[in-house]
Amino acid sequence: MPIYEYICDECSERFEKIVINKQQEISCPKCSSKKATIQLSVFATTGSNGTSNTPSGFTGGGRCCGGGCSCH
Repeated sequence: MPIYEYICDECSERFEKIVINKQQEISCPKCSSKKATIQLSVFATTGSNGTSNTPSGFTGGGRCCGGGCSCH
């Protein structure tokens, strides 16, 4: 099951949803709006030599440990 990232068109909240079926209704967890735009997901992997394969200049998507959650 894919996890999609969205941004709410009403309040700009970023959120993720596991999508089981493409007809599944998506709603913002903050304002309950059903108007959301799917975002391009970028993820990092670790190469066999232990280096990061994160795209150059990418600082995170604003989610936990992506720079926007204040956990670090």
